[in-house]
Amino acid sequence: MSPDAQLQICQVRDAALEEPAREIREGEVHLWRRSLEPSSPTMEACFALLSSEEREKAQRYRIERPRSDYILTRGTLRSLLAGYLQRQPQGLTFDYTTYGKPFLTNHRELQFNVSHTDGLALLAFVRDREIGVDVEKIRVQTEALKLAERFFSERERDDLRSLQGNELHAAFFRCWTRKEAYIKAKGDGLSLPLHQFDVSIVPCQTQALLETRPDGAEVNRWIVRDVPVPSGYAAALAVERAV
Repeated sequence: MSPDAQLQICQVRDAALEEPAREIREGEVHLWRRSLEPSSPTMEACFALLSSEEREKAQRYRIERPRSDYILTRGTLRSLLAGYLQRQPQGLTFDYTTYGKPFLTNHRELQFNVSHTDGLALLAFVRDREIGVDVEKIRVQTEALKLAERFFSERERDDLRSLQGNELHAAFFRCWTRKEAYIKAKGDGLSLPLHQFDVSIVPCQTQALLETRPDGAEVNRWIVRDVPVPSGYAAALAVERAV
């Protein structure tokens, strides 16, 4: 559990092995992961949970892997939300903010966010607080410093320049997921420039958000930290401290 007095960030649970939770208390953050290695029974079970619109969207994917990732991730999201709300998964409806962040049409109090990458999905849930997650597969990024120069803040670029090799690649994705989680939690999309706030690139930070601009007080509104995921991945969570 998190030592933060206002939040309890629970351990990551495996949605493929554990039953959906039936309760999420105020101040709790629930995290779930889902392997995106498809099997026929799992795919069929997840596809059965989708709405008619989602089934049509899945069928429009021409490439098998993106199609299966969508079905598994969306089916898992519906299953977990249905467990919290004690509703039928197929009956849940979603709306979207101006910048595309999804929310439940009739249950806005249950906030959630989802991210998926090559082979893994990460899902986060909380009550009455904004939340964001991001997960990325760590890979050799030959242009890490060039990408950092383009997207990251001056402080982050300076920190990354001191690293090389595997350490640089891991730190780059650590920085990227922390920044993406924060942007997703804020719900502002790319209207919030990535260089307008600083995150730490150091592993295992209990508070990785270091500075926000132009409103310096915004840094105190959020917790940004890593999420434990299998080796070879980087993941981060951003959640409001209080409302």
